[in-house]
Amino acid sequence: MNKNSLKKFSSTIWEEDIMEKDKKISVIVSAIITVLGLVASIVTIAKRNAVEEPGDNLNLLFALSLVVFIIGVVALITALTSKNDKKKTDIKVLTQAALCAALCYIGFAYFKIDIPVGTEKTAIHFGNAFCVLAALLIGGLWGGMAGAVGMTLADLTSGYVTSAPKTFLLKLCIGLIVGLVAHKIFNVSEEKNKGKVVGVTIGACIAGMLFNVIADPLVGYFYKSYILGVPQDIAAVWAKIGAMATLVNAATSIAIASVLYIALRPAMRKAGLLVMQSDNKKLAA
Repeated sequence: MNKNSLKKFSSTIWEEDIMEKDKKISVIVSAIITVLGLVASIVTIAKRNAVEEPGDNLNLLFALSLVVFIIGVVALITALTSKNDKKKTDIKVLTQAALCAALCYIGFAYFKIDIPVGTEKTAIHFGNAFCVLAALLIGGLWGGMAGAVGMTLADLTSGYVTSAPKTFLLKLCIGLIVGLVAHKIFNVSEEKNKGKVVGVTIGACIAGMLFNVIADPLVGYFYKSYILGVPQDIAAVWAKIGAMATLVNAATSIAIASVLYIALRPAMRKAGLLVMQSDNKKLAA
């Protein structure tokens, strides 16, 4: 083995050691966040159950602690299942994720119609459309995280505080499902047939929104009944009304996200901004 080969071998071993240490640190930090979120959630649930009418501050603390717990779980799973490689997340993907999160926030906070349901409320909004669009543009994980973060922040700042944990979980799942169908199964970013692109885009949007139409009322019912302590008959009524709003949101989201993605795709492809899920590179113009 010559000097250059020995130097290259030593450098590779050193890089692998650093990446292994980074992974261990990520696992430890994620585990700490998960435990802190879980403990805070248990404490705030106990406090909520101890009073007849929890105040806004207690509701906010409960929602934030549960969101922290969910983030910790997602981060822990990601850290445990990630492979040691030299690839770094492209700054363009981070920028697009931040932009999509902002659009999700705006789509819910400023473009919604509130529907009162007793002491609670649901809404018809455009936030889901940008969550789905994000998954089409930048992939399931980053798109789902953008939707989860943007719409959770919207919940926390627009009168839907107790819905924030449910929102984070469901929007993340929507992104993962849309990304799975569009990129992992059909590789829509690399597809050149326009007809197939349209079909895959609409199909991926339908898959994500179909999940939400089913999961939102079910998760909402169990969340309100068994975590928030709402009587089951009232929770069932809220779930039914919420399901109707969710269905309307799904239809509008499929239409808006499909049209926007198909319209934006040529320009983003030319600019090299479409994510190639097969190797995590960018499409060249």
